[in-house]
Amino acid sequence: MKKLLFVINTMGRAGAEKALVELLRKLSSMEKYELFLYSIIPCGELFKSVPEKVQILNKRTYECSVTSVRGRLIIICKIVQAFFYKLTGFRQIRYLLGNIKEQKASGRKLQYDKLFWRLLAEGRAGLSDTYDLAVAYIEGASTYFLADKVKAGKKAAFVHIDYERAGYTPFMDRDCYGKMDRIYVVSKGVEEKFCNTYPEYRKKVRLFRNLLNKDEIIEMANIGTGFTDDFDGIRLVTVGRLHYQKGYDVAVEALAKITKDGYNVRWYVIGEGPERARLEKLIKKYGLESSFILMGRKDNPYPYVKQADIYVHASRYEGKSIAIEEAQILGKAIVASDCTGNSEQIVSGHDGVLFPLNAENIANEIKWLIDNPAIRAKYEKNTKGKKLEYPEDIDDMLALINT
Repeated sequence: MKKLLFVINTMGRAGAEKALVELLRKLSSMEKYELFLYSIIPCGELFKSVPEKVQILNKRTYECSVTSVRGRLIIICKIVQAFFYKLTGFRQIRYLLGNIKEQKASGRKLQYDKLFWRLLAEGRAGLSDTYDLAVAYIEGASTYFLADKVKAGKKAAFVHIDYERAGYTPFMDRDCYGKMDRIYVVSKGVEEKFCNTYPEYRKKVRLFRNLLNKDEIIEMANIGTGFTDDFDGIRLVTVGRLHYQKGYDVAVEALAKITKDGYNVRWYVIGEGPERARLEKLIKKYGLESSFILMGRKDNPYPYVKQADIYVHASRYEGKSIAIEEAQILGKAIVASDCTGNSEQIVSGHDGVLFPLNAENIANEIKWLIDNPAIRAKYEKNTKGKKLEYPEDIDDMLALINT
């Protein structure tokens, strides 16, 4: 049997992790592959969704959310362990200082994940076994670890994000992609942005679109309870972690404009993250405590998406949004920012609408859809016909070891 290893940063409930679980499910149905999973931080709700045939290499795993108090303590513990593992942290001080300097020079807020990914990758023992194919399923620590500490006949790495906007740089990466036989991107836009940073690896890049279990999503949408607040106005729903990338600060301002114009609207956000405190202050500033609802994590978000009148995805940047694809499976009219990934998922005017990201645009597009229910119904009908399955992508991956 061929031995396939997948490495991921965490198993939290997020888009890349959901897609990995579905990929593992499809591969586990093929008898000729022995599957292994290793998580840099062995924490996340999706460990319980990993197929039984997949061997998890971490000695211990935790099914709590990475954003919970326990999850954050586990992350801190892993960082400390990595720092003192063979004095890795002391040897990396020059790299850490250079990383900080580069991030500050970019004008961005300091991103601690980018700061510690290299430490978490190097501050641990490598895997002793040798694999026919080893895949880093997300950028950052998993890619660094796989490049330097995994032995495999073939290596591949996934890129799920706008590499330029996300803040990754060649200095951080230390040519990890030079050690890959294949680099998979989830959208054409991601390919363009990645190749702007690494034009020398363009020939290694292939498209591998996100995998979703359509039947399971529809089933889960039907078995959950969803909203219980008896609200009789227009419900807007967004699913995604509370992060600057997701543009919720712009969304709050947009809702203030919508309600000021007399529309009876509530905006529900499903997800958790580091921006909660700042968003709560912003919501209070605009007096939207009863209409912009931060719902936190939901094990089953699909009933809420199904019951939404409009799904809104106003991100600053994306790779390719699984949340949008899930909303399309559930037949939702979608209002989304015109950014990497989103622009490949929505045909504006056919199955949703795209707009340049600012509060005025969000407000105007939402009001227009509220005022035009026939257009909204057209979008809902057209989203259900979207093609979301591409078996040829898996074929390309398996061809790495079958030829």
